[in-house]
Amino acid sequence: MLDRTATPKPLASPLPELNAYGRDLRIDACRGIALWYIFLDHVPNNVGSWLTLRNYGFSDAAEVFMFLSGLTCALSYGKARQSAGWTAVIGRTLWRSWDIYVAFLLLTLACAVVVHLAGGGPLADRSNTRILLEQPGMTLAHAAILQYRPVNTDVLPLFVLYHLLFAPLLWLLLRAPNATLGASLLLYTLVHVFGWTIPAWPNGHWFFNPLAWQLPLVLGAWWIIEGKRFRPCVTSRNVLVPAVLYLVFSLVVALSCSIKPLEALVPQPLPALLYPMDKSNLAPLRLLHFLALAVLVLWLVPRDWRGLKTAVMRGAISCGQNSLPIYCLGVLLALASHLALLDVSDGLMMQIALSVGGVLVMVAAATLLNSINTKPRQPPQAKPADLPVQQATRFELVINLKRAQNLKRAKTLGVMTLGVKSLGVMPPALLAHIEEGDRPKMLFAPVRESGWGADPVQAIAPVFGPPARNVAQDVNWTSRTVEPVP
Repeated sequence: MLDRTATPKPLASPLPELNAYGRDLRIDACRGIALWYIFLDHVPNNVGSWLTLRNYGFSDAAEVFMFLSGLTCALSYGKARQSAGWTAVIGRTLWRSWDIYVAFLLLTLACAVVVHLAGGGPLADRSNTRILLEQPGMTLAHAAILQYRPVNTDVLPLFVLYHLLFAPLLWLLLRAPNATLGASLLLYTLVHVFGWTIPAWPNGHWFFNPLAWQLPLVLGAWWIIEGKRFRPCVTSRNVLVPAVLYLVFSLVVALSCSIKPLEALVPQPLPALLYPMDKSNLAPLRLLHFLALAVLVLWLVPRDWRGLKTAVMRGAISCGQNSLPIYCLGVLLALASHLALLDVSDGLMMQIALSVGGVLVMVAAATLLNSINTKPRQPPQAKPADLPVQQATRFELVINLKRAQNLKRAKTLGVMTLGVKSLGVMPPALLAHIEEGDRPKMLFAPVRESGWGADPVQAIAPVFGPPARNVAQDVNWTSRTVEPVP
């Protein structure tokens, strides 16, 4: 017979990363490095781009950044679900989407201002801001509905949509993670079969098709939920060896397009068959290259890797922890660097200076943001009335005035609390308001150590006499009341 009193099993287990571990600094470090790579790749004809992934394989920092965003979204919103429920998740996703939307609009205006101050020219065409400068009203209207995007800002509208939809995505992942990942993979496949996309303006297509680029984001969120179960398989030799072989293959093919001596290692029709790879729809070879790279990093970099404590990694971690402002800053730095290469010099030393200087500015800005966000707040000073009464080391003098009308300043209550600090006598100004027949009752209530100085008992004893041995014997607490002032 079915036991109706038994607790039903949950549809999905809690997020494992949230229950067992704190923040994984590897995620922040990789995201910070991806932000550096994005900046270096956005500066055209820049020698600094040889430090990035783009020249050594089929994928680049975009896939890395998208996958890591899925990881962080699952961690952040999953933690909100566990602590405050789905209402908190929906609220946080809407708020984050709004933040990114506002940042995108402000960044669009900032790009237009920079190009306008630079005098337009070729930079206006290369940054896709000429139409904004010539038709600002119509262009801003299309930007408001995410159809217009200046160059290098394309990823922000993508995240506006993804954060809006992440609450239902997380709900599905927690209940059927593998089925949800399968549906994401099916949508990705249909995009490549039927060419599905979302309308854009003025050229009619998104540089990052949201229907295709959702796959690495969903994959990152899925890994947070199911990664612990699949990790032994992913890090096994059966997966690691093919991943390394594919990385070597992509390395040789990519370098053969830039280094003449390596052309002989690659069959002549192969580069023409593989290139150009469709970045807008996330070509399958790009996705496979990223997955192989992720397997290698997972195998080589443990959670407690010592390198995370180095100065370079600390800078990357700071940038990764402030991804939105640092990304926007990187877009503006890339635009300014492009302008400098056009108008000042495009020499090697200028390229190196702009690359190193841009990364240092990003690290400095991220460090400043972290110092502002983590600045300790001064706790409010506790008032004497708020102090607990369990630990008795000093005394508080409570004077119950039966005729409070004699004190013109007392308007609502007939109780005055005086903290006595090394008093020698009762203040004459107070005694003048007290009649002989209204001798106040002395109540010595213990309070917490406050550092007020000498014990006040000896100071006030000559005026009011010694205190009662036991407050409970001298006062009837249940029958004693305070009369309101008429």
